[in-house]
Amino acid sequence: MATTEFSHQLRVYIEDTDAGGIVYYVNYLRFMERARTEFMRSLGYGKDYIFSSDLMFVVRDVAVTYILSARLDDELDITASVVQVRGASLIFRQSVRRRGELLAQGEVTVACVDRSSVKPRRLPTEIATQLRAME
Repeated sequence: MATTEFSHQLRVYIEDTDAGGIVYYVNYLRFMERARTEFMRSLGYGKDYIFSSDLMFVVRDVAVTYILSARLDDELDITASVVQVRGASLIFRQSVRRRGELLAQGEVTVACVDRSSVKPRRLPTEIATQLRAME
């Protein structure tokens, strides 16, 4: 089965940039976080579901390659696709593009944890099943 790729658009604001109008490197991680959040929301797993299930998703590992700079007022397309679903974690492949031009790409491993103890816990079956279908 082909990987399902989710896309989220956003514009670069001054708060995202340095004094030269170039996006500060750590903000690419923020953009990727927004895309993952919107992806999960689009599947029905928004904050209401997450909070009522007493779980959280936390970033465990990130690898990002920066290729070109985004600049103030650029319109960006941030993608997220599921690479692998494990018992208590997910691996996402993500990219940041401007008009189709690749600016940054990376993989993010997200762990599912119990909200109260912040210890790893298995993904709820419905989430795991739905995401495995997208690998």
